Amino acid sequence: MHATETPTWLDSSLTDAEVVARVRAGETALFEILMRRHNQRVYRVARSVVKDEDEAEDVMQQAYINAFLHLKQFEERSQFSTWLTRITLYEALARRRKRRGEEPLTEPESADGGEVAGSLMSTGADPERQAYARELGRVLEEAVDALPDTYRTVFMLREIEGLTTSETAAGLALGEEAVKTRLHRAKAMVRRSVTDQLGAAGRDAFHFHATRCDRVVAAVQQRLREIQEKRP
Repeated sequence: MHATETPTWLDSSLTDAEVVARVRAGETALFEILMRRHNQRVYRVARSVVKDEDEAEDVMQQAYINAFLHLKQFEERSQFSTWLTRITLYEALARRRKRRGEEPLTEPESADGGEVAGSLMSTGADPERQAYARELGRVLEEAVDALPDTYRTVFMLREIEGLTTSETAAGLALGEEAVKTRLHRAKAMVRRSVTDQLGAAGRDAFHFHATRCDRVVAAVQQRLREIQEKRP
């Protein structure tokens, strides 16, 4: 097999629950499926809190280690992705509090959410249009980074990652009304920064590239090998 090819067993149709069960049963190599499947979301959650790409990768690695070591505590009443999101969020918040002495997301709120008006120009083969989309993606990232902490993570999960209100609420341990309120206010702030045209191009912001995905997976695998070697 060529060195750059992905092993065929990673192209798995197994559900998260099935992978978790097999990892618990001793097939620890299958944990890579979960990492590669959820790297994008985990990165965006970490990035929304720490606002630094390198530190976000550190958060990701520790979150995966924590998830692996406590996999037996995962209760299948919830989705694995939700459980992993909360582990990532707690790790990111703990790291941020240690660095800046801040508090985690707090009180629930109430209000209706709103829809983002308009959509971006489609990006085809036209280099000028592609350059425009990249620049607008950069502006969007800066606008999201400028959001208050209580709104940034909600905006990232709902608008960039595409989670539902209930999924976001479960991941952040908030009420659904609090999620709607924070999203509504975050959208208003972002609109003032980058016009009403967000839409589809937002999906290209905060992209977790393949090389970075490989780097995080490799680092976690090395840490897990070291942990397993130390076990009696």
